[in-house]
Amino acid sequence: MKMEFAAVKCVLALIVSVVVCLAGCRRDRYFPAANESTEIPAGTETVSFANGGLTLHGLLLRPRGTGPFPAVLFNHGSAPGTANNLAFTNIAPLFVARGWVFFMPYRRGQGLSESAGPYIGDEIEKARRAGGLEAAAAVQLRLLQTDHLDDQLSGLAWLQGQAFVRRDQIAAFGNSFGGIEAVLGAERGGYCAAVDASGAAESWASSPALRDHLAASVRRIVVPVLFFQAENDFDLSPTRVLFAAMKEEGTPVEMKVYPAFGLTSRDGHSFAYRGSSVWGNDVLQFLVRVCQPHTPQ
Repeated sequence: MKMEFAAVKCVLALIVSVVVCLAGCRRDRYFPAANESTEIPAGTETVSFANGGLTLHGLLLRPRGTGPFPAVLFNHGSAPGTANNLAFTNIAPLFVARGWVFFMPYRRGQGLSESAGPYIGDEIEKARRAGGLEAAAAVQLRLLQTDHLDDQLSGLAWLQGQAFVRRDQIAAFGNSFGGIEAVLGAERGGYCAAVDASGAAESWASSPALRDHLAASVRRIVVPVLFFQAENDFDLSPTRVLFAAMKEEGTPVEMKVYPAFGLTSRDGHSFAYRGSSVWGNDVLQFLVRVCQPHTPQ
């Protein structure tokens, strides 16, 4: 009986603490929305663009009207198939509601461009089986800085050619592998800013070559960059190291580490595309400030 009473007291204490925290405590952890939608937003267009002899495809959502509008090119992560549609669904409406075009080109081997080439995850796994982690890391870096960067830049060229887009107000954004792509794309030019969400968080510790390449890349970037992650992501080193490197160069750079998202490192990594209700205003304010300096926020 005493044990049951003690258990009841513990439950009551927990309930009281939750109520009190809801009334005014600082949030120290966020969770994915319980009613997360997986449906592509109404009005989404499927578009095609060329990279040499390849035909690639992407998803586009834009504000009503003829524009021209500022735009975000979103670089998706490494998930196979159309799993990255979830990122588009969660993020695109947020930007479009604030007057931004949102374009997510699918790189070769994934999603709408699945038939355009091999899936990068399969290529990395094949290299790992043949030569171990070092070989896998080498293939990952090679593909991200060649084929996949070319796909991104082909998508950028297509976006720059659209009459409804302000070609001098296009920002690169990306999560995970796409965060790496956002950095590499910003290095090559054509963007007004870049946002790297969780780029290289899973790969940083196991790929010295990737670390060195990104550290050198950010020192050549001349546009502002925002790095962000949740504190329970796999590794916060990419954000901290790359931020410091850009700071040393005197290039405008910002970083944000948000409270934990969910319970696991995998949850924390998904914050980049599932936590837009938390980081959305911060990212939009950053982009308006650096890409549209004369537009009221």
